[in-house]
Amino acid sequence: MKARPNLAFFLLFILTIAAFPLFAQHQHDMPKPKAPKKKNGTEMKMPKPKDPKSMDSMDMQMPMNMSSSLSLSLPMNRNGSGTGWQPDSTPMFGKMRHFGPWMMMTHGDLFLRYNSQNFNNDGQRGALKQVDAPNWWMAMLQRPTGQNGLLAFTGMFSLDRLTMGGKGYPLLFQSGETWEGKPLIDRQHPHDFFSALSVSYSHRLSQQADLFAYFGYPGEPALGPVAFMHRGSAWGNPDATLGHHWQDATHIAFGVGTLGFRYGILKLEGSLFTGREPDENRF
Repeated sequence: MKARPNLAFFLLFILTIAAFPLFAQHQHDMPKPKAPKKKNGTEMKMPKPKDPKSMDSMDMQMPMNMSSSLSLSLPMNRNGSGTGWQPDSTPMFGKMRHFGPWMMMTHGDLFLRYNSQNFNNDGQRGALKQVDAPNWWMAMLQRPTGQNGLLAFTGMFSLDRLTMGGKGYPLLFQSGETWEGKPLIDRQHPHDFFSALSVSYSHRLSQQADLFAYFGYPGEPALGPVAFMHRGSAWGNPDATLGHHWQDATHIAFGVGTLGFRYGILKLEGSLFTGREPDENRF
């Protein structure tokens, strides 16, 4: 039996995102630069930036670093898949661009390889050979709304279907999903071209507290860890984890709504989502 999202929930979700800024009265002012100190009775002048739009600008009202997509108070390194968290020490590699109030981060992976599994046991289970190219590309676009609001869009894309075929690549002991109606065993399935398309809004109540709402089609519910390709262990590793369909089975769900609250290092969130895996049509 398939679990289907409730239409009324999604309508309430969209209305919540649209109406919340109108009811939020709490304001959190940006820190103001301290007055220059005097030395030997002479006022010290602050240096003026050469270009107010440059990264060296001292304008305190324009944030120059990207925050987490779900909180203005958390670092970008905390971003994972869906609403999941990474350790703050997780390295973040990518290209950042600024477009007025908008900030965009893009990064991805493409592996070109000759894949030979169980190569010393020809004719045995998983003894397969193939040229393939696992790949994914991610983009995050966000902007502040007022003093405490944050609007964010995220997307994840993959051309696995073109670079490794319909039944994916050889991976001994892997299982999950199907090809031509048959379960895939000893193979990792290709991911969908649209692996994630989501929008979220968060509101900062204080430096320690946030409320947030997230909608994805597809997206990832608040269930399980951050999907494997977002974890630090995926850097330089083209293979999916063997636990992918035990831990990350819901990371591509077509219809996800999540509401959450953060206080300090604690977070409470709940999701309503479509309880099925993607079909064989990867586009």
